[in-house]
Amino acid sequence: MATDQPSQESTPDTYDQFEERVRRIANVSNAAGVLQWDQEVVMPEAGTPARAQQLSTLSSLGHELLTADETGDLLDELEDAELDDEQAAVVREVRRRYDRETSVPQELVAEISETTANAHPKWKQAKEADDFEAFAPVLEDLVELKREYANHIDPDADPYEVLFSDYEPYIDLETAERVLERLRDELVALIEAVDESDAELTTDAFAGEFDDDEQEALARDALDSLGYDWDRGRLDTAPHPFSTGTQFDARVTTRFEEDDLLGSITSTIHEFGHANYTLGLPDDGYATPLGEARDLSVHESQSRLWENHVGRSRAFWEHFLPIARERVPELEDVSPEDAYEAANQVYDDNLIRTEADELTYHLHIVIRFEIERDLISGDLAVEDVPETWNDKYEEYLGVRPETDAESCLQDIHWSHGSFGYFPTYSLGSVLAAQLYAAAEDELGSFDDDVREGDFEELNGWLRENVHQHGKQYTTQELIERATGEALTADPFLEYVESKYGDLYGIEGY
Repeated sequence: MATDQPSQESTPDTYDQFEERVRRIANVSNAAGVLQWDQEVVMPEAGTPARAQQLSTLSSLGHELLTADETGDLLDELEDAELDDEQAAVVREVRRRYDRETSVPQELVAEISETTANAHPKWKQAKEADDFEAFAPVLEDLVELKREYANHIDPDADPYEVLFSDYEPYIDLETAERVLERLRDELVALIEAVDESDAELTTDAFAGEFDDDEQEALARDALDSLGYDWDRGRLDTAPHPFSTGTQFDARVTTRFEEDDLLGSITSTIHEFGHANYTLGLPDDGYATPLGEARDLSVHESQSRLWENHVGRSRAFWEHFLPIARERVPELEDVSPEDAYEAANQVYDDNLIRTEADELTYHLHIVIRFEIERDLISGDLAVEDVPETWNDKYEEYLGVRPETDAESCLQDIHWSHGSFGYFPTYSLGSVLAAQLYAAAEDELGSFDDDVREGDFEELNGWLRENVHQHGKQYTTQELIERATGEALTADPFLEYVESKYGDLYGIEGY
C-alpha cells in the first residue's frame, strides 16, 4: 500500500542524497568566502566590478541550490524519518535556512550581494577621505534592501529582530537587549569608579614607533606561541582585521599602525581565537552544519576568550614578554606587570571600538545597536547618522568624535549589510567569561599553564565542549552542556569587577 512516509529502507539513501546537496551548497558559499577574503586583502582596487558580479553569481547559485524544489522534497521526506542525533541536527539547520531563503526572491538575493560587493570599496574610500556623504547613498540602499529582505521572511515581525536572527538564531533579541542593558547599567558604575581612582597604571609600556615588518614578526610569534596551525592558515593584513575559512583553511588578518604595537598583538590574538575555533571543527563534518561554527555569539566568545582572558592576563605577559623583548629591543625595560597594566588600561575617551578596553567596549556596542535598530525601523534617517553617532558618544563616553572616519565610518559591517551583527560581540564577551569560568571550575586555574606557554589543556577543554560539536546543538543547548547553566552575564561581571577592582584599587569590587 502506498504511503507518504519514508520507509526505514529508503531513509539512508534519501539522507545521502540530501547530504550531498548540502555539501554542494556549502562549497559554493566557501568558494565565495575565498573571493571575499581576496577582495579585502590582495585584490587590485580596480577589480571590484568583476568581483561584484562573481560574488553575485555565486550567491545566486547557492540560493538556487538551497531553495530548489529538490531540496524541499528531500527535507519533506526526512521530516519524520528515523535519523540519528547528528543527522537530525543537519536537517534542522538546513530546514531553517530553507524556510528563510525560500521566502526571499532570488533577484533580491542577487541585488543584495552585488550591492554589498560594491559597497565595500565605497566604504573604504569614504573612510580614507573622511566623507560620510560619499558612503551615505549605498548605505541607504542597503538599509532599504535589508528591510525588504526581512519583510519577505516575516512581514509581521520586527524587521531588526529578523535580521538579528540571521546571526544569532537561537538567542532571541529580547535576551540580547536584556544583556546589553545590564552591561550598560552595571558597567557605568565600575567605569566611574575607575575614573575616580587614584591608581597610576603604567600606560606607556608599548610607546614608540614600530615598523610593519617588526610588528608582523611579533604577530607571528604570538600565533606560534598560541599554537596556530600554519599548515591550515596564514597571516595577512586588512583595514579591518578578520578571520575566515574552514577547518582546512582558517586565515587570520590583522593590522599594523606604527604607534600601536599592543593593538596589533591583541588584534592578532583576537583573530586567532576565531581561527582556532574554525580549526577545531571536525574534519568529517566539513561542508555540513556539523562542521560549521555555532553562529556568531559562540564564535565571538572564542576570540574574546583568547584576547582577554588569556592575552590580557598577567600570566600571559609573564610568558610572552621575554619573546617580545627578543623581537623588539625597545621593550627591554618593560616588566610583565607594566605590560599587564598597559594591556588593561581603561580609557573612556577612546573613539575606536576595536581599540577599546574590556569595560567601555560594550558602550561602543550599545551605540551601534541603538543606531542600526533605529535605521532599520525608519526612526533614523541615513543622513542623520553622523550627528546621532556623535551625540551618543558624547552621552555615553563623554567624548565627541571630530571626523567621520573615527566615528560612523570606522566599522566595516554596514558595508556588508550586516545589520543585527553587533549585539553578538557583547553576547560573545559574556559567554567567553562563562566558558572560561566553567573550564577553571572543572580543571583549576590556567595561570600556571599560561605562564609556561602551555595552552593545550585550555584548548582541549574548548575542543571537547565547544568546537567539536559544530551546529549539532542550538546555542542555548551548547552553553548549558558546556557550563551547566543558561547564558548569564554573572561570570563576566564578576570577572571584570574583580580584575579592575584589583588593578585600580577600588574598594567594594
